Amino acid sequence: MKLLFAIDMFGEYILLLKKVFSKPEKRRVYLQQTIKEIDKLGLQSIGIVTIISVFMGAVITLQTAYNMENPFIPNYLIGLGTRDSMLLEFSSTIIGLILAGKVGSNIASEIGTMKVTEQIDALEIMGINSASFLILPKIIATILFNPFLTVLSMIVGIAGGWLVGVFTGVVSTQEYIDGVQYAFIPYYITYSLIKTVVFAFLITTISAFYGYRVQGGSLEVGRASTQAVVMSSIFILLFNLILTQLLLS
Repeated sequence: MKLLFAIDMFGEYILLLKKVFSKPEKRRVYLQQTIKEIDKLGLQSIGIVTIISVFMGAVITLQTAYNMENPFIPNYLIGLGTRDSMLLEFSSTIIGLILAGKVGSNIASEIGTMKVTEQIDALEIMGINSASFLILPKIIATILFNPFLTVLSMIVGIAGGWLVGVFTGVVSTQEYIDGVQYAFIPYYITYSLIKTVVFAFLITTISAFYGYRVQGGSLEVGRASTQAVVMSSIFILLFNLILTQLLLS
């Protein structure tokens, strides 16, 4: 029964995506909606991404330093470890999970509320493709803006690691910079941005799917929001594993 339910849910998800990516009626309206979504889903996430990234970089630096108490291991490896940790995993996957909670719950609750208050039915009656009108701008906005958040997280995280490293005295500025520059592989940034785009698509579409299928009242909207965050997080971790194998093997 659970397998049949999962297959049924996947089928509904694919049908919703098919409806979302149908041809928009008025491109100017979609452009305006996309700009609004960039502000709501992207710009308003800069603060939390910055704060979390600073602390992630700081913790990675301290953890690396305290586990390298060997006089034969050079201190510049602290900067190297912080850089690679932020570039390869933390700035894409961890920030993706944070955004799944913030952005995903926002999308699911917004669309779910519109569903239970019959606003979506009103759009359909007016001949508007409600799925495309409500969901497509969100997908475009997150795919365009989330890579910026990832790059910001990389920069701020590495800077946070440097600040705490110098402040606590575990590494000097020159050693840390040498580590950040040592054997730098630009492809790591590309790899992280590819993951970010995939995660943005998953977060937006899964959250919108759970919001769009809400039936009932406010209690069901809250339940759908929780389910959206949980499922988005699970699929982020799953695709993180898949993409890492495909892109780094």
